[in-house]
Amino acid sequence: MARMAHAKSPYIGRFAPSPTGPLHFGSLVAALGSYLQARTNHGQWHLRMEDLDTPRCMPGMADNILHTLERFGFEWDGAVVYQSQRLPAYRAALDQLQAAGMVYGCACTRREIADSSLHGIEDTVYPGTCRDGVPPGRTVRAQRVRTDTTPICFDDLLQGRICQRLQDDLGDFVVLRADGIFAYQLAVVVDDAQLGVTEVVRGADLLASTPRQIYLQNLLHLPTPCYVHLPVAVNAIGQKLSKQTNAAALNPLNPLPELCRAMEFLSHPVPDEVGTLDEFWGWAGFAWSPQQRLRTGSETGSKVV
Repeated sequence: MARMAHAKSPYIGRFAPSPTGPLHFGSLVAALGSYLQARTNHGQWHLRMEDLDTPRCMPGMADNILHTLERFGFEWDGAVVYQSQRLPAYRAALDQLQAAGMVYGCACTRREIADSSLHGIEDTVYPGTCRDGVPPGRTVRAQRVRTDTTPICFDDLLQGRICQRLQDDLGDFVVLRADGIFAYQLAVVVDDAQLGVTEVVRGADLLASTPRQIYLQNLLHLPTPCYVHLPVAVNAIGQKLSKQTNAAALNPLNPLPELCRAMEFLSHPVPDEVGTLDEFWGWAGFAWSPQQRLRTGSETGSKVV
C-alpha cells in the first residue's frame, strides 16, 4: 500500500525484510517498532526487499510479504526498493573502497577460517591470512575490507553505549562474497544512505553488525543514522524466531491478535476496548513510547514468546 512521500520529512525510517520465507512474529515486532517510531516522529517509513541472497529467496515471497503488511494495516512511503535491482550502486561503493586501498582479495575458505583459534563476537576472528597478498597458488574468492583497532562506538536508543574494535573483535570482513553476491554489510550501508534514512529500527540480533556498518559509512563518506535495536523474539530454547527455527507464518486474515501480541511483547499492553484494526492503529500511535517502556531490565535483550 504505497503512499506519496511526505514533503521534506525530517525523519526517514525503513523496514527491510528478506523474501526467504513468510513474515513471522519476529518480523512483525521489527516492522511494528520501526513503523510506530517513524509515524510518531511524523516521518516516512520505507520498505526495502533484501533479496540479494538469491539462492535463499523464495519465488513470490516478496509479494506475499507486501500483501501481509497491507492486511495488517501498514502503509509505506514511496516505491518498494529491491536490492537485486541496485547492483551498480554496490559495485560503485566497492570500487570506491578499492580505489582507497581499503579492500583486498581473500582466498580463504570457511573451513580454513573456522580452524582459526581466535574467537570474537561472531564465531572466529579472521586472522588476516591474505591481508598482505594471496598465498602462492591460491585463487581469490572474496573481497575483504581492512579494519583497525580504533574503537567504533555509537549510542543506541535502547541498548546504550556500544563499542567494538573491529580488528580485534571480528577481523577484516567480507564485502563481496565468494559466490559473487555483495555482502549484507555493504548493501545495507549504501541503501540506507540512498534513502536518506535518519534512524534504523531493527532487532537486537543485528546489534553486532552496526559497528561494521558505521565503519563502512565512514570509509564511504556517508552519514551515520541513529540506531534503535528492539528486543528479539526467541522460542522456548532461546533460538531467534526465523524460517530456520520453524517460526509460524503470520495469518493475514486475522491480524489484530498478532498486532496486540507484538505490542505487548514491546511492553505496550493493548487496552481491552481496542477491538478493531483501526482502533489498534489509533491507540498505538498515541501510546508508543519505546524509551520509557523498553529500556528496563531484560526487555532490552531477547524475550521468549
